[in-house]
Amino acid sequence: GNGAGMSAFLGVERSATGRRWTGPSAEADRQAEAIAQATGLALPLARVLAARGVVAEEAVRFLEPQLRELLPDPRSLKDMGPAAGRFVRALKERERIAIFADYDVDGGASAALIVWWLRHFGREATLYVPDRIDEGYGPNEPAMAALAAAHDLILCVDCGTLSHGPVAAARGADVVILDHHLGAETLPPALAVVNPNRQDETGALSHLCAASVVFLMLVEANRLLRADGLGGPDLMALLDLVALATVADVAPLTGVNRALVRQGLKVMARRERAGLTALADIARLDRAPTPYHLGFLLGPRVNAGGRIGAADLGARLLATADAYEAAALAGRLDALNTERREIEARVRDAALAQAEARGLDAPLVWAAGEGWHPGVVGIVAARLKEATGRPAVVIGLDGAEGKGSGRSVEGIDLGAAVQRVAAEGLLLKGGGHRMAAGLTVARDRLEEAMERLSDLLARQGAAASGPRDLRLDGLLMPGAVTAALIEEIERAGPFGQGAPSPRFAFAGMAVTHSRRVGESHLRFGFSDGLGQSLEAVAFGAFDGPLGSVIEGHGGMRLHLAGRLELNHWQGRSRPQFRLEDAAPA
Repeated sequence: GNGAGMSAFLGVERSATGRRWTGPSAEADRQAEAIAQATGLALPLARVLAARGVVAEEAVRFLEPQLRELLPDPRSLKDMGPAAGRFVRALKERERIAIFADYDVDGGASAALIVWWLRHFGREATLYVPDRIDEGYGPNEPAMAALAAAHDLILCVDCGTLSHGPVAAARGADVVILDHHLGAETLPPALAVVNPNRQDETGALSHLCAASVVFLMLVEANRLLRADGLGGPDLMALLDLVALATVADVAPLTGVNRALVRQGLKVMARRERAGLTALADIARLDRAPTPYHLGFLLGPRVNAGGRIGAADLGARLLATADAYEAAALAGRLDALNTERREIEARVRDAALAQAEARGLDAPLVWAAGEGWHPGVVGIVAARLKEATGRPAVVIGLDGAEGKGSGRSVEGIDLGAAVQRVAAEGLLLKGGGHRMAAGLTVARDRLEEAMERLSDLLARQGAAASGPRDLRLDGLLMPGAVTAALIEEIERAGPFGQGAPSPRFAFAGMAVTHSRRVGESHLRFGFSDGLGQSLEAVAFGAFDGPLGSVIEGHGGMRLHLAGRLELNHWQGRSRPQFRLEDAAPA
């Protein structure tokens, strides 16, 4: 919430970046004290747990999330029985299996999970990934008809829930859909549609990405094999793929997702999957991966093929067992990712200028341009969303229609709104989930469709947020910050979407030294005046107001807000503070 009615933390009503600071409520403070007393955990960690709604009795278990406790029963999802049963039958009867996957990280990881599982039994599946430009998202009739002619079973992963025609076109083969995108009133004529976002589901598992849905099917498949006295592959060893998909698809890191990602990061650190190892090496990732690395270093490279290159490169990289092939694929994806960045920068500048002219405080920020590359409009929408704190849609126009992509903010369901505008006939196609959506619109209905979408988002409260509040988990003194404390706080992680990494304030600090790094970054140190000091870094400080505030402090004491991290350098780890905001004390 926006902390209305609460007094500003440290009295900061308007910080250097124009934000109001809010801290823990009195209730959360009491909760934190209770957790610290009951468990002996450090108070800063107790504050983080209290902010997450964890109570004292659950604290110790929360810090060690166990998959076997948190993993839902696969059969709690509709159609899971028939889906897993049909899959196992195809394995046993040596039938021909095809996988139709979406071209993003979640689709590629979902496909790779099935490939690795089948490979345990010496079986290969046909992998089919549609081309973003020529075929668009999801199954299409020609591709499904061709696959059906040569296969007995087609698994559609991370797509298919809205594909009535293409599923019907798969004559002669059974189709099983494993997806998480919003379902419509009616489902396609598949043998099974396993999707936590079907309209007749409870919504209890709506936060799962497609790779987690596939993982649950493999859990059920292993159970069916065990019932027949047969062994299946070690599923825990596949969690690196699930973790990558969960983070890259910005699913919230709460509940079972947190346990899947935490376990998956441990698996990834073992460097046993050729594709992920090659990718980590080319991205120069030289330490155990975190959600940040998955979301910003690995994910974009896996995605690059689907955006501007060959659509199946990402899935092939994640599925290969050959280190040489992995290195070659990772190299191609890395080059494509560099090219993607250049295209993205051009579209981003044009889109931002257009959106600014239209007004950045509208319930929906949108832009449309001639020939904007369909592979980058989604990323540019994400950039617009980050810059404005509003849902954003970016559309590339080509001929009589435009293909666009949208990204949402916390608490606003973009997929549902887009689906409704499509149902009303203002969009040619539209669907997605809470945080992301895709759409196709006729050029002559563009303004009208965006107007309507904006109206629906306004009703959800998309324009209601004022200048964004900065949420703080509490106050620290420099002397309390040790590597051990930071490692202890990490136990509440992993941090990312829906589980932001904790943010602390230091009150009334004196800046002791500062130096500019590169174009826009700043390194500095600060002290409490009692002999305790801390090293800090402010990335992009000179792209905004923070650089001059820290550099030109003129002896004035400052309140500093940001996150704690370990700086790994030459085999040593030392604490550092990553500055996000400041205010005069």
